[in-house]
Amino acid sequence: MDEKQIGAKVAQQTPTGELMRQLNATAQGLSTEEARQRLERFGANEITEKTTRPIIQFLGYLWGPIPWMIEAAAILSLVVHHWVDLGIIVTLLLFNAGVGFWQAYQAGNAVAALKKQLALKSRVLRDGTWQPLNARELVPGDIIRLRAGDIIPADAKLIDGDYLSVDQSALTGESLPAAKEKDDGVYSGSIAKQGEMIALVTTTGAQTYFGRTARLVEGAGQASHFQKAVLQIGDYLIYLSLGLVAVLVIVQLFRGSSFTELLQFALILTVASIPVAMPAVLSVTMAVGAVVLSKMKAIVSRLESVEEMAGMDILCSDKTGTLTQNRLTLGEPQIFDGGDANRLILTAALASKAENNDSIDSAVIDALDDPGALDGFKSLAFKPFDPVGKRTEATVSDKNGRRFKVTKGAPQVIMDLAGLDRQTRKKADTVVDGLARKGQRTLGVARTQGEDGPWQFMGILPLFDPPREDSAETIAKAQEHGIQVKMVTGDNLAIAREIAGKLGLGRNIQNADRLLSEDRSSDDDLAARTEAADGFAQVFPEHKFRIVKALQDKGHIVGMTGDGVNDAPALKQADVGIAVSGATDAARAAADLVLTAPGLSVLVSAVEEARRIFERMNSYAVYRITETIRIMIFVVLAMVVFNFYPITAIMIILLAFLNDIPIMTIAYDHTGLEPGPVAWDMHRIIAVSSVMGLTGVAGSFLMLYIALNLLHLGIPQVQTYIFLKMAVSGHLTLFVARSKGFFLKKPYPAPVMIWSALATKVIGTLLAAYGFGLITPIHWSEIALIWGYSIVWAFLTDWTKTMVYRHFNLRGQRHEQFLETVHHPLTPHSTHGGVHP
Repeated sequence: MDEKQIGAKVAQQTPTGELMRQLNATAQGLSTEEARQRLERFGANEITEKTTRPIIQFLGYLWGPIPWMIEAAAILSLVVHHWVDLGIIVTLLLFNAGVGFWQAYQAGNAVAALKKQLALKSRVLRDGTWQPLNARELVPGDIIRLRAGDIIPADAKLIDGDYLSVDQSALTGESLPAAKEKDDGVYSGSIAKQGEMIALVTTTGAQTYFGRTARLVEGAGQASHFQKAVLQIGDYLIYLSLGLVAVLVIVQLFRGSSFTELLQFALILTVASIPVAMPAVLSVTMAVGAVVLSKMKAIVSRLESVEEMAGMDILCSDKTGTLTQNRLTLGEPQIFDGGDANRLILTAALASKAENNDSIDSAVIDALDDPGALDGFKSLAFKPFDPVGKRTEATVSDKNGRRFKVTKGAPQVIMDLAGLDRQTRKKADTVVDGLARKGQRTLGVARTQGEDGPWQFMGILPLFDPPREDSAETIAKAQEHGIQVKMVTGDNLAIAREIAGKLGLGRNIQNADRLLSEDRSSDDDLAARTEAADGFAQVFPEHKFRIVKALQDKGHIVGMTGDGVNDAPALKQADVGIAVSGATDAARAAADLVLTAPGLSVLVSAVEEARRIFERMNSYAVYRITETIRIMIFVVLAMVVFNFYPITAIMIILLAFLNDIPIMTIAYDHTGLEPGPVAWDMHRIIAVSSVMGLTGVAGSFLMLYIALNLLHLGIPQVQTYIFLKMAVSGHLTLFVARSKGFFLKKPYPAPVMIWSALATKVIGTLLAAYGFGLITPIHWSEIALIWGYSIVWAFLTDWTKTMVYRHFNLRGQRHEQFLETVHHPLTPHSTHGGVHP
């Protein structure tokens, strides 16, 4: 029969004999030759990664609407022999492509980190003898030996041995190790904690449960809102410039202008209108913010995630180790015949063994008020926990040499052992059921008075994984910032609801498997029910991925925190994947933000800083569109109306140079903090920019009227006049655009922004005054007029901007009032204050 890989669930349901027959496996293991053939057929036991040649990846960043227009500008520069323009445009094009390529290269390490999680060595039965082997050489049908401390190298079925305790927390999120017996399945990437068993390998490499998780990571991810916003702004400016160029070309052709002159002017308009530096400016703004975040113990691995974090309105947080301490702790002891709590805990500790590194034993021993209390006792015999007996037992002697036995384990087993009467049994069952409803596990504790005396039921010890000290406060702060927190855990519903209640999350916790697997009328229905839930229990990696996707389908910007391999797919799919302190390499590589300090408290500070960074980018977008409208529409209309170039090609290049330095300093600007999530509102950005830009166009025409009709300047002087007006007004527009209110109010601009603007204004003024062989100089009196006029017009522009923002704010308030009325309609009631009928 042909060998094949068999999934873990199918393998667990198939009898061992039949499974070995299907895999052509024998009790003596595979032969070396048979293993070699299967290795060629199934491939190495590792996760393979799809790769694209770096040169192809880089060229991909030279393809798209904005690169096309920049490339067109470069071609126009080449045609008209403008070599300086050509050099500047090509340099910027390659720089932007290089930044995008490097970011993608750095973010592509998630699968590589997952590969490192595979076990390096395994003990394999080959040719009838046990031998160490590289885990990557395992094939379906191999017989392997699993011991405490081993990382399980492949999906397998346990076929011989007593029991194996397996830590699956990195895969399933379960806080307690899972007890495995013969015929149970174990997953690649989980860790054997106790015991020793023989297993039959059923699935290797990418087909394992672990490998499917890696494929989810590889397939996850989506275009960022930052990239979408840049494209939208770029498209708007491109369409605007193309329309203006078309108008100008038609007019000039009718006037008999030469084709070369039209090409030259088309170049000027193209360079002026296309946001060549926009991706670089916004990337620098985010990079500077990322440095600030790193000082807050939050390391950004993908720049665009800074902007996504500012707009995050839902945070899906893993429970175990993120909201909780991932450390079992004793609750309030329930005493029956144990004297007092200390004696009950001491008895349970005597039935524990610290060197076993068992999480329950550690929790009991850590709960002792005096760890030295154990020194007065000697353990003579110890029976470890096994899944059949479901209890530990120890024979102990005290300092006087008196012997007795102690035991702890499943409450029902201990109750049966002690032979409780009906009334006491009913009381104990009530206690166990009550604690279970709170999501707490329980241990029964008993002892004998002599070595062979009857068992005495002493009481019940609750066990739970307590919340982190800062979790509730962090969640409350996140909610104040407009972020809804949803808990995601592999634990059961009772535990999830109890922890959610303690943290103030709400108790609408859904069973993820039932929510995502049941028949549903539409994906919209699934998304709506996912959106309404406060959290999700009994979650597997596929569930986490789909939860994030469903919330994104409802228009939410989703953050996901996690620390294990199981979180990696959702971390990469989420708009903001957040790896918490102590996360696995796989989670860190898939995440956008890596927290290096314990807990989530730093996350709120990171969100606040991200919103400030977003405000800087928003200010730049408003400024860039305003400037494009202000310059292009004025230049085209002036050319159409007056039939001369109001500004020369060299002046366009000089303006770009003088504007670039202050624009780059916007990354350090001081900004206000929005109370809720922020997002790119293109309608508002374009409306504000258009009004400001058109106000600037009106100001430029009035200035042109003064130069031509009142000052009677020649064309060369008029061009310098307009150049200086554009330079001074442009920098003032930057300060106007950076705020939504009066631009002289707090928060004031950063000093570096002010000084860079002043320095470049001085350079522009000196150019206008002396020319330096580049432009025609004008008198200082005319320069003073331009400065005074530009300052006055800046106040007028600021007033129009404020009016537009006020209009949008009022409209937003009316919309919120309407929604409030819809969701909370007025109920008819008695005018005398009586009750409703």
